[in-house]
Amino acid sequence: MIMVLGIGGTHLSGFQMSVINYTSPYIQKFINETWLERYGSVLHQETLTLLWSFIVSMYCVGGMIGCLCSGYLTAKYGKKKSLLFNDMVLITATLHTGFSRRAKSFEMILIGRFLEGIGAGIHINAHVQYAGEISPKKLRGFVNVTSSVFLALGKAVARILGLRYL
Repeated sequence: MIMVLGIGGTHLSGFQMSVINYTSPYIQKFINETWLERYGSVLHQETLTLLWSFIVSMYCVGGMIGCLCSGYLTAKYGKKKSLLFNDMVLITATLHTGFSRRAKSFEMILIGRFLEGIGAGIHINAHVQYAGEISPKKLRGFVNVTSSVFLALGKAVARILGLRYL
């Protein structure tokens, strides 16, 4: 149960936090290609850096909004329903990010990262509470601590997979 909760839970949020850094050259190339196709000119390096900064920081902005909303959602709808709603947010985020190349729109990556952040903000709070509620009484503390371990493990996996050698 702990492995399922960890890998299906906070591991994914940790992975999403760190994975964007290693895709940087590919996404910046995609932004340049899209801009060139739309407007017929190459982006200045400063503008490209600004757009890239927006893409990276949208996750944090969304995470802040998600954290602020998670208390209200869990109080009104319960933890399980909040997590199920959160799955819809994450599916929408994945579709935006995944189809951005086909749509030739780097703005979809921006929207996807924002929604991923909202999903992570809701998830980090609601998941730990829900995991503690459904676990046996004598394992509750252990289960709650493993959430942090799997978050760090997700970050580590993203960094390992981001190595150029692999």
